[in-house]
Amino acid sequence: MATTNPRLTVRAAATVLLAALTVIAGAVTGISAAHAQTGIPLGGGSGLVVNGETLCTLTAIGTDNRGNLIGFTSAHCGGPGAVVAAEAAQNAGVVGEMVAGNDMLDYAVIKFDPTKVVPVNEVNGFRIDGLGPDPAFGDVACKLGRTTGYSCGVTWGPGQEPGTILNQVCGGPGDSGGPVTVNNRLVGMLHGAFSEDLPTCVVKFIPLHTPAVTMSFNTQLADIVAKNRPGSGFVPVGSR
Repeated sequence: MATTNPRLTVRAAATVLLAALTVIAGAVTGISAAHAQTGIPLGGGSGLVVNGETLCTLTAIGTDNRGNLIGFTSAHCGGPGAVVAAEAAQNAGVVGEMVAGNDMLDYAVIKFDPTKVVPVNEVNGFRIDGLGPDPAFGDVACKLGRTTGYSCGVTWGPGQEPGTILNQVCGGPGDSGGPVTVNNRLVGMLHGAFSEDLPTCVVKFIPLHTPAVTMSFNTQLADIVAKNRPGSGFVPVGSR
């Protein structure tokens, strides 16, 4: 009759148990990761609802030097204390709050709840790979707005007001705050139309309309850093 080595039996059982625990741990990790990604995806170009009524566009989302999940939009969309919801998931309620801003430079800083928001660097094919320098005359800039969508056009140069740039991109109500990029690098946010005396953008494929006024994102960030506001040291998600 064959005999069994008790040490080998215990060792084999321990090996089987360890393998089982590894499989279980992997499954739990996968479940946790999936659960962590059940928030609302938001990125540059996503539609926002401010105080339950004002429609605007998110410029970008990322982290600041305090580790907060931070986003930006135009100051004329709302000021500190205003609450923000995602247009695509308004039933989810408030996902962030405006915590700082500057009316002259037209920016508002949003602190998002990381348990409710999943930051992304691509929305509807529009990608932000990081920050870029202010565009120069002739640079092709592109933008994404919740109203008029995606469009590109030439850069004309600085605007009449400090920190502004003129770009031949399409903009309309609700696009305020929309990201403006050059080569997928964030350079500004949509502010408004250059002139009310020129035709407004009706069809983005026909560029015979007033240029859009873009606020330089670098100028806005410099103001934030100088005042040590939330958003200092901002790095967009997905920066390369």
